[in-house]
Amino acid sequence: MSEIKKEDIKQEVFDLYDDYAHNRVNRREFMQRLSTFAVGALTVSSLMSFLMPDYADTSQAKADDPRIKSTYINYQSVKGGGTIKALLSMPADMQTKPGGIVVVHENRGLNPYIEDVGRRAALAGFISIAPDALTPLGGYPGNDDAGRELQSKRDKNEMLEDFIAAFDYLKNHKDCNGKVGVVGFCFGGWISNMMAVRVPELSASVPYYGGQPASEEVPNIKSPLLLHFASLDTRVNEGWPAYEAALKANSKEYTAWMYENANHGFHNDSTPRYDKEAAELSWKRTIDFFNEKLK
Repeated sequence: MSEIKKEDIKQEVFDLYDDYAHNRVNRREFMQRLSTFAVGALTVSSLMSFLMPDYADTSQAKADDPRIKSTYINYQSVKGGGTIKALLSMPADMQTKPGGIVVVHENRGLNPYIEDVGRRAALAGFISIAPDALTPLGGYPGNDDAGRELQSKRDKNEMLEDFIAAFDYLKNHKDCNGKVGVVGFCFGGWISNMMAVRVPELSASVPYYGGQPASEEVPNIKSPLLLHFASLDTRVNEGWPAYEAALKANSKEYTAWMYENANHGFHNDSTPRYDKEAAELSWKRTIDFFNEKLK
């Protein structure tokens, strides 16, 4: 990472990056608007370098960790994108069959951060599958900017079908106990909410700062929800009051946490939006929730 310190960056810069990361401004406009914050040592190039993901040394669960087995597999998504590549991870030493977790990426494909989350789930005692919804377009291209561009070419509802197919794959896997939950981030948070709507057998859903389903879809939710939000994430949070009202009106089981002074993407430890305290606390709550629902 750059030597720029997070506390030196105005919140407007993080908000601008959020617009760029979610395709609300193109790269040219992003650079132009970013230049207004370039003062002194804060050049546009240094700000860009600071804001972009850095996967050099952020892995928390190494691919060669002897405590887990992690390998790429392919599974069929009949209603979605056909054959989908995914990272399948599980504890190396299993005395009993564990529950399963579908790990859903952001709007940029199966990048190193999401692969790492899949391995973290295995370290916590679960079997996880982390699909790459970019598979039909050649897969995650190696950087997030190109990944976002690729993912924008796929229909989000077809990608939803890909992750539902991953649920089916995991539920029927010989090493899984049949109880399967989902955790997703950003776009994956929306997928997690929609899987709760679409999959009656889903045992648990954990959306991180995800878009919400329509209120009329909420009655279809059967799985318990654990929802994580960032207080500075006004874009996603504006849809939460209506969603919560619908959850209450339909007597759904849910717990929601708001992490103060945290930005959208706070769990992603490869970017400066990462908030260590919020990330670690939310992940502990997530694993505790899965331990309760998937055993």
